[in-house]
Parts: sequence; structure tokens; C-alpha cells
Amino acid sequence: MGGAIAVLATAPSGDAMGPLVSALAPRGKLIVVGVPRDQLQLSAFPLVFGGRSVYGSLTGTAIDQEDALAFSVLEHIRPMVETVPLEQAAGAYARMMEGKARFRMVLVTKNVKL
Repeated sequence: MGGAIAVLATAPSGDAMGPLVSALAPRGKLIVVGVPRDQLQLSAFPLVFGGRSVYGSLTGTAIDQEDALAFSVLEHIRPMVETVPLEQAAGAYARMMEGKARFRMVLVTKNVKL
């Protein structure tokens, strides 16, 4: 913690986003694209003394997605996912709705490898 130039916050949890400011390097940016249901609590100390900043952004246009995919290929970035067989979709959905999914839930069919 404490060295990221930028952190992209996608989780819908203000409790999870707030501490990310401390994960930023001086002049780092926290970019919030997930809208949490709870309040985003921030400490002013790392913002003021590290010149860190918090931005909000709407995303999702076709160009945004194309740019993100191109960047991930260029920088060898891979997603962290939990794969679940399609037959267990109901259980995966329940885990996600209960907030127990650790990463993005991905349903897979037989003969498909991620």
C-alpha cells in the first residue's frame, strides 16, 4: 500500500473505497467509477499531505471500452475473476447479492477456459 499512481475503484462499497486513498503514491489519483450505496469516507491527511486526489467518472461508452481493452493488452493486465459452472448460476448470483463474491463472478460452460 502507498505506491499506486492511480486506483480505479469499481466496487459498490464506500467502506472499501475510502482506504484506497492511502494506497496512492504522492500526487496519485483515486478514480471512482462504481457508485456505492453507502457514504465514501475519506481521511483528509493523505489527500493534503500527499497531494492525492479523488475523481468521479461515468464510463461505459464503446470508445471507453475499446481504450480499456487496448490498455489491458498493452500492459498485460488480467482480470481477477471467480469462475462458476453455468449449472451453479443461482448459487453464484446469491453469493454476489450477499456480498460474498471476492471477485467478479463469471459463468462458464463446458469446454470453455478463461
